[in-house]
Amino acid sequence: MTDDLDGSVEHRYATVNGVTLHYVIGGEGPTVILLHGFPDFWYTWRAQIPALIAAGFRVVAPDMRGYNLSTRPAGVWNYQARVLCDDVDGLIEHLGEDRVHLVGHDWGGFVAWFFAMRHPERLHRLAVLNILHPESFFAGLRSWSQLRKSWYMFFFCLPVLPEKLLGARGRRGLLRVYETEPNTPFPPEEIDRYRIAYQDDSALTATINYYRAFIRDRKDLRRNHIRRTDTPTLVLFGDRDPHLRADLAEPPPHLVPDARTIHYSDAGHWIQHDLPNEVTKQLTAFFRG
Repeated sequence: MTDDLDGSVEHRYATVNGVTLHYVIGGEGPTVILLHGFPDFWYTWRAQIPALIAAGFRVVAPDMRGYNLSTRPAGVWNYQARVLCDDVDGLIEHLGEDRVHLVGHDWGGFVAWFFAMRHPERLHRLAVLNILHPESFFAGLRSWSQLRKSWYMFFFCLPVLPEKLLGARGRRGLLRVYETEPNTPFPPEEIDRYRIAYQDDSALTATINYYRAFIRDRKDLRRNHIRRTDTPTLVLFGDRDPHLRADLAEPPPHLVPDARTIHYSDAGHWIQHDLPNEVTKQLTAFFRG
């Protein structure tokens, strides 16, 4: 498999928490782990990986369980938040690190938030891109404005039908977001990379199971798994996001007292694609402290 990053990364595998995770790795220095969202895989960070390596970091971008070349265990319970956090913890141990910088976008951001609450001792700093703090998201679901934006999450909880609609016509239903949502649509050759990542029907079910587990467990997550984290946190948010309310981007101060939020009026949900240089600049400065 080619890496499209001029040889700056290697493709490796880690067996952790009962699954095998594929990841790319490159560079030397403090370790930065980049967690992708739906329906992405490690490739969503293609602009940030070489730039962070050049800035003096060891960069690791895994395919999260269920995605691309990583294991796709069956069963919704295999995609619970605590299980996904254990994957990250196992990857950190596999890398021989005690603490890392962690970045998450979309679903990767949700996992990053919960990881920071469960394992703050594992993190130097946390950065999240276009995802709400879980408490803000749960509160937002009580409003029609956010509920209307999140309707698809509940649709994904239906059996079979989501896979059929998203998988039809060569994954057209799934991949249309890359043509319509970013400020600059992805070129066809990049969309083809995503189509290959989803060529197996089991990948559709595995990745949709993230939503099924989250919606099923939402009451327990809010009641028992949200807690304060003092990890220094940076939130980068594209205000044109059609899925999330921009006014909810700031994390609750009583839960994340050391947080800074930067809004971008000219970016949408895929902020790392819309503003690649700006995202890299902010991450580099933040991780350098």
